[in-house]
Amino acid sequence: MGVLEGRTAIVTGAGRGIGGAIARRFAAEGGRAVADAGDVADAATGARLVETAVERFGGLHVVVNAAGIVRDRMIFNMSDAEWDDVIRVHLRGHFTVCRAAAAHFRARRSGQFRIINFTSHSGLQGSPGQANYAAAKMGVVGLTYSLPQGLARYGVTANAAAPSAATRLVATVPDERRAVRDRPADDDPRRSPDNVAALALYLASTRSGWLTGRVLENWGFDIGLYANPTVVATASATAPWTFDGLAEQLEGGFRPLADGLPESLFADQTRRP
Repeated sequence: MGVLEGRTAIVTGAGRGIGGAIARRFAAEGGRAVADAGDVADAATGARLVETAVERFGGLHVVVNAAGIVRDRMIFNMSDAEWDDVIRVHLRGHFTVCRAAAAHFRARRSGQFRIINFTSHSGLQGSPGQANYAAAKMGVVGLTYSLPQGLARYGVTANAAAPSAATRLVATVPDERRAVRDRPADDDPRRSPDNVAALALYLASTRSGWLTGRVLENWGFDIGLYANPTVVATASATAPWTFDGLAEQLEGGFRPLADGLPESLFADQTRRP
């Protein structure tokens, strides 16, 4: 039996690249596939994708939001349209499918339902020429943190993945503007979208529920798990802050909140030179 035997998945952005690799891997594990050429940021498309899954295959178990575009531009040169287009496709595109799928999952009341969103190293680490893309992809992380909190009671889990793969989308970004530069050449097997598909397959399986709400990355043949944001150090006062009092506390060094954190973290990053 395949890993996805008896399970139905929606994969957006499946025409090529990472989405295409995921769709092929899923089909190999689960059987038939149909295509939809709609605009993923259109609410009607999100609803239709879910309806198609239910009508053609009897239900829906997995959503993979892999559709995306880039409009690479330094922030001071970025147009309104370049900002809006990227936010629309990535963030609204995730929303429309997640909303329709969540309504279906809620109606089913329980199951092993999976939502797999795609963030980016450009969002998690920043990228000089992709303020729009980085903002959208960090919005996806916030969405991913939120989904399990509202949907866990219906058997829904959610994860975000930051992929590393040679795709047509990545090829449009100049080397000097990429978030990470010390990576293999595009023809290196570590840069194949198939590596990302392997991670997506595990997250789509019934074995992945323990990872809900977490962000992972694919880097070649490595899988990384990100820590969820947490406060690691603090500065405190016994009365309302004055400017001088706040400056003295901050520049004098935060107090770590957990044992075992490297002293250099506070000496180098939280003290004024």
